[in-house]
Parts: sequence; structure tokens; C-alpha cells
Amino acid sequence: MNKTLSEDFMFATGIENSYPTIQLPDGSIKRVDEMEKTGHYQHWGSDLELVQSMDITHLRYGPPYYKTHLGPGKYDWDFADLIFKRLKELNINPIVDLCHFGVPDWIGNFQNPDFPAYFAEYARAFAERFPYLQHYTPINEIFITATFSALYGWWNERLTSETTFVTALKHCCKANVMAMQEILKVQPNAIFIQSESSEFFHPAYPTAQKIANFLNEKRFLSLDLTYGYPLTASMYLYLMSNGMTKEEYCWFQDNQVTASCIMGNDYYITNEHVVYPDGRTEGSGEIFGYYVITHQYYSRYRLPIMHTETNISMPHSVSWLYKEWANVHQLKRDGVPVVGFTWYSLLHQVDWDSALRNDAGNVNELGLFDLNRQIMPVGKAYKKLIQQWRDVLVVESYGLDF
Repeated sequence: MNKTLSEDFMFATGIENSYPTIQLPDGSIKRVDEMEKTGHYQHWGSDLELVQSMDITHLRYGPPYYKTHLGPGKYDWDFADLIFKRLKELNINPIVDLCHFGVPDWIGNFQNPDFPAYFAEYARAFAERFPYLQHYTPINEIFITATFSALYGWWNERLTSETTFVTALKHCCKANVMAMQEILKVQPNAIFIQSESSEFFHPAYPTAQKIANFLNEKRFLSLDLTYGYPLTASMYLYLMSNGMTKEEYCWFQDNQVTASCIMGNDYYITNEHVVYPDGRTEGSGEIFGYYVITHQYYSRYRLPIMHTETNISMPHSVSWLYKEWANVHQLKRDGVPVVGFTWYSLLHQVDWDSALRNDAGNVNELGLFDLNRQIMPVGKAYKKLIQQWRDVLVVESYGLDF
């Protein structure tokens, strides 16, 4: 039987749905909601039509978790019902983004040990509400979520220790796995596309090599736990020294669901870092790039891959799009099972120049469309790329060439 295009390759974008809490200069706490800042709640109908106009087959999308899960066993599905009904009418396949950098106020934050059970309950309820949906990202970028919330002190719990980082990490990973298990009970054909930031740390000097080695092991932790991958001795000791128990670690080994997983690798120009002997890090810009770093992740987990996020601000967007696509396509030709590519996101974003920490209303020119819903040069380039390559990829999937 012939394969369909959607089975061969997923061209995707996303509608940014971050919603962490931050602390303002006056000490007050505010929820940052990118859907609100970009006007998506008012323009959701036309936004979905923009996706269709691009010939994009898949959309990374999720309703705001904090507005949908109102309490144990309590949900407000009104907005989600509208969205997913329209996506079905437009023949757009959602990759459902259930948790994106924040939790409902009643849960608190990622230090709450009850979060995994509550989130698994929500995932099950969502799957029961929309049983025909197949693609999910239960928790987006777990490594970044734990780092920004519980190590850097930027979001949510705003804590700054290795112990609080490990706590957030283990709770998010357990919630992620439990959500997969619950969704599979409802939708046995569910596929989990785990969007995660692909990182690398370069030593500035020989005396920084040991620290860089440690960080280059640490970057894998969220996927190691999610996929039940055996830890190195140094990472096991690190986790045990910072609050994880042997029983908690063994739980991950005993609850793998990798047969239903695609590894999503996100890559931005900020994903590579220089490490100094005192432990400081700073951005290095692109040194290895997506091809080299993703190959490292693939060599470790041997799972199908999707490039689940990338962007760069104007005026560099179009050249970056072609560079990322060249990396993805070469990986595929070299035998790595790459199944999709994503420009993230559909619309310009707001305040990502400060990692959402400053509620300044700064528009970041990263989208396929601006906030007036006018197509950007990268939008035109991406539509052309999809039209040029979609049939070629179908042929290549059968091992043919031109």
C-alpha cells in the first residue's frame, strides 16, 4: 500500500502558547500568556486559516493548560472544542502541546510532588474529549522548563539550586511518562513527539573541559529519564545527591513507552554555549549546528527524529530557514530517520528577547506572519520550500534519487 505524504514527512509550524509566571519589579506575580500577547484569542479562526494557506500539514498547538484544568476532575473545554473542531475541518493535524512552561495556579509550580498525577489525569481527560487525535507533546522542553524555573530563577517557582532543578526535572519527566500511559489507554495509536532543546557546551579553555563534560551529560537528563535510558555513574550520583531516590530512578526504568515516541530536537542559535573554568556559561552562537548536535542525540536514543522548533529574527530569517532545512535534509539522506521540520512559530512572538522575564511588550520578529497577520519573507520562503520538497521527500522515502 502506498504511503501518504503525512506519513512520510510532517511540515509544521506552531502557535506559541507559553504561560509561565514571572515576578515583576514591584514584587507582584504575573502570568505571561503568549496567546494573549499575540492576539490569538481574538484571531484564532483566521490564524488557523493562515496555517492552511501555507500548505502546512501539522500544527504544534495546545489550549492553555492553566485555563483548561480548573481543579481535580474539573475542566473548561469551551475554547479547546472550538479550536480542534476547526482544525479538523481544515484538515490540519495538531501535535497537541499539553503543558508549555507553566501549570494552573491551584497546582502551584513544578516543585509540587502531586503534579504528575494531576497532569496525567488531565491528559487522560483530554484524550477522552478528543479521542481521534494522535500526535502529542505532553510536556514541552522539560530541560528548559526545569532550568528556567528552578535553576536560573526566572519563571514559576523562581528557585536557583541544583536540588530544586532536579525536583522540577523529575516531576516533569514523571508527569510526561504518566501522561503518555494515560493517553495510550484511550488512543492506542498515539505518537509522542517530545520537543526538547538540543544543547552543547564548548570549553573555553582546557581547564573548563571537566565542567563542559558534566554539562554535556546533564543536557540529556530529561530524555534519559523519559526514555528510560541508563544513566552514567556521574549523572546517577548527581541526581541522588540532589534529592532523587533510588526508587524514583527505578520507576523510570520500569515505565518506558519509547515504542510510540519520536524525538523532537529544537535548535536555535542560542543552543550552543561556551563554558569557563569557574562554571560560567555564555552563548557561543552556531558552532556545530543542528546536524552535528542532533546526530549526537540520535546516536544515544536511536529514535525517529523531528526538528520541532527553530527561528531567528529578521533580517536573517530566510537564510536561517534554508540552513536549518539543509541540515535536516542531509540528516535524512544520511540515513537518520527524520520525519518532520518546524518553523516556530506561525506569528511573531512577544518578549522572548528577555526569555519572557520582562513584561515589556517587545515584538520579536520571528514568525511566518507578523501580528497584523501579514506574511513575512520567511513565510513566503517556507511555503515555497514545502511546495518544492514535499513530493521529492516522498520519492526519497523509497530510496530513489534524482
